[in-house]
Amino acid sequence: MKGTELVYREILYQSMEKKNRVLTQAEIARVLNCSLSTVNRAVGNLERMGAVEVRTRNLHVLDIKKILLYWASLRNLPRDVIYATRVEKPVREIEKLMPEMVIFGAYSAYKFIFNDVPADYSEVYVYGDESLKKRFPSAKGPPNLFVLGRDDRMGKYGKRVTSANLFVDLWNLREWYAKEFIKAMEEKLNGILE
Repeated sequence: MKGTELVYREILYQSMEKKNRVLTQAEIARVLNCSLSTVNRAVGNLERMGAVEVRTRNLHVLDIKKILLYWASLRNLPRDVIYATRVEKPVREIEKLMPEMVIFGAYSAYKFIFNDVPADYSEVYVYGDESLKKRFPSAKGPPNLFVLGRDDRMGKYGKRVTSANLFVDLWNLREWYAKEFIKAMEEKLNGILE
């Protein structure tokens, strides 16, 4: 994930999950351990489209949905795949075999966060590292396990992706049922996005 994407994730996490719509660029830079120029660049894009209002001492989040859709349009999920393989097991078995250190993404994350699935799915996306190659060796066939590179800051959000991160990842998947997950998630986030 690019630096500006980390900024969008943090802004959306604060405004969607912490209900904090007044932030400072300095605090975002401190939390993410990134340069203030990275935060300024990301916030500048949001200010130009009217999604945030930058004031002297802070910024106000005006349009969560606009930020979410903007990030979704920028996200390049395939670029973040560090390993993909075929695992000849049902999705539930693959999920059970995951080590503690992974953070589930996409369909599995939706299932664990909302305790529901709007459609059957056949791929597992996780945020992890190269160590998963030992547990799930390379195999022939269309991949059904995708390991996305996990950034250092992801753990601060807990054992799951943020709601915004989940939405953005689902938005970028090609499977037909991704649309069903997005539709269901939009319904669950309806009050937050308005």
